Amino acid sequence: MGFMDKLLGRGKKAAGDVTGDSSMQREGAAQERAGNAEDRASEHEQMAQEQRDQAAQARAEQDRM
Repeated sequence: MGFMDKLLGRGKKAAGDVTGDSSMQREGAAQERAGNAEDRASEHEQMAQEQRDQAAQARAEQDRM
Protein backbone atom coordinates (compact mmCIF):
# COMPACT_ATOMS: atom_id res chain seq x y z
CA MET A 1 0.00 0.00 0.00
CA GLY A 2 2.99 2.29 0.43
CA PHE A 3 3.34 2.83 -3.31
CA MET A 4 -0.28 3.93 -3.66
CA ASP A 5 0.02 6.31 -0.70
CA LYS A 6 3.12 7.87 -2.23
CA LEU A 7 1.42 8.22 -5.60
CA LEU A 8 -1.77 9.71 -4.15
CA GLY A 9 0.25 12.00 -1.91
CA ARG A 10 2.21 13.35 -4.86
CA GLY A 11 -1.04 13.94 -6.70
CA LYS A 12 -2.51 15.85 -3.78
CA LYS A 13 0.65 17.93 -3.44
CA ALA A 14 0.53 18.77 -7.15
CA ALA A 15 -3.17 19.64 -6.97
CA GLY A 16 -2.46 21.83 -3.96
CA ASP A 17 0.33 23.56 -5.86
CA VAL A 18 -1.93 24.24 -8.84
CA THR A 19 -4.86 25.48 -6.76
CA GLY A 20 -2.76 27.23 -4.13
CA ASP A 21 -4.37 25.10 -1.41
CA SER A 22 -1.71 24.79 1.28
CA SER A 23 -3.75 22.33 3.35
CA MET A 24 -3.95 19.97 0.38
CA GLN A 25 -0.19 20.36 -0.14
CA ARG A 26 0.44 19.44 3.50
CA GLU A 27 -1.99 16.53 3.36
CA GLY A 28 -0.30 15.22 0.22
CA ALA A 29 3.16 15.56 1.74
CA ALA A 30 2.02 13.71 4.87
CA GLN A 31 0.47 10.92 2.82
CA GLU A 32 3.64 10.60 0.75
CA ARG A 33 5.77 10.38 3.92
CA ALA A 34 3.42 7.71 5.28
CA GLY A 35 3.85 5.72 2.09
CA ASN A 36 7.62 5.99 2.34
CA ALA A 37 7.50 4.83 5.95
CA GLU A 38 5.35 1.83 5.00
CA ASP A 39 7.84 0.87 2.30
CA ARG A 40 10.78 1.13 4.69
CA ALA A 41 8.97 -0.89 7.35
CA SER A 42 8.18 -3.59 4.80
CA GLU A 43 11.83 -3.74 3.68
CA HIS A 44 13.01 -4.05 7.27
CA GLU A 45 10.48 -6.77 8.01
CA GLN A 46 11.69 -8.68 4.97
CA MET A 47 15.32 -8.37 6.12
CA ALA A 48 14.34 -9.53 9.61
CA GLN A 49 12.53 -12.55 8.17
CA GLU A 50 15.61 -13.43 6.13
CA GLN A 51 17.72 -13.28 9.29
CA ARG A 52 15.25 -15.50 11.15
CA ASP A 53 15.32 -18.00 8.29
CA GLN A 54 19.13 -18.03 8.24
CA ALA A 55 19.24 -18.57 12.01
CA ALA A 56 16.76 -21.45 11.77
CA GLN A 57 18.78 -23.04 8.99
CA ALA A 58 21.99 -22.72 11.01
CA ARG A 59 20.29 -24.33 14.03
CA ALA A 60 19.00 -27.19 11.86
CA GLU A 61 22.47 -27.78 10.45
CA GLN A 62 23.94 -27.76 13.94
CA ASP A 63 21.36 -30.28 15.15
CA ARG A 64 22.31 -32.67 12.34
CA MET A 65 25.89 -32.81 13.56
